[in-house]
Amino acid sequence: MTADGRDATEIDSLLSRIALADRAAFDALYQKTAPRLFGVALRILGDRGDAEDVVQEAFVKVWRRATLYISTTDGAPLQWLTSIVRNTAIDWRRRRKVATADVTLDVADDAPSPEAATALRGEAQQLAECLNTLEPDKARLVRQAYFGGMTYSELSVAESTPLGTMKSWMRRSLARLRDCMESITSPTSKSGL
Repeated sequence: MTADGRDATEIDSLLSRIALADRAAFDALYQKTAPRLFGVALRILGDRGDAEDVVQEAFVKVWRRATLYISTTDGAPLQWLTSIVRNTAIDWRRRRKVATADVTLDVADDAPSPEAATALRGEAQQLAECLNTLEPDKARLVRQAYFGGMTYSELSVAESTPLGTMKSWMRRSLARLRDCMESITSPTSKSGL
């Protein structure tokens, strides 16, 4: 049996095990085939970062579709893997073209006018002032949730606090922020100017 024949048999065996959700087989398949599949993606895309992303996306598809390989192919495992990478790379390139076209059309609309930029800076400054009126730990939690992207559940775990308590703290803190922002921007506060 040739080296290619042994490789095909080994890859075929790994795919059979992956169909049974064998993670070790998946790791072995990745180690064995990723460099070759990366080359396919790189030739299509011409960008190393995009090729790496495509290979990763393709291996996710392999994990999910390994049972389809078992039932549909006649012993050409590397061809099956290569076609997944090739199709994923082509789809990736198409999505990039559409995204680039959309970005090109929307660039002029995304920039705020000088007046809007000034207003946004003023609002950001007001928000910072209002955040400073909160208790330091509550202000930190609001910043982590709304500027750091943490969920209330994540905050609750990080703070070793029950989720209900975290939600109450956040609700009260946001209400105080809203009241503070409204008092700064209300017409009665500007009438003395």
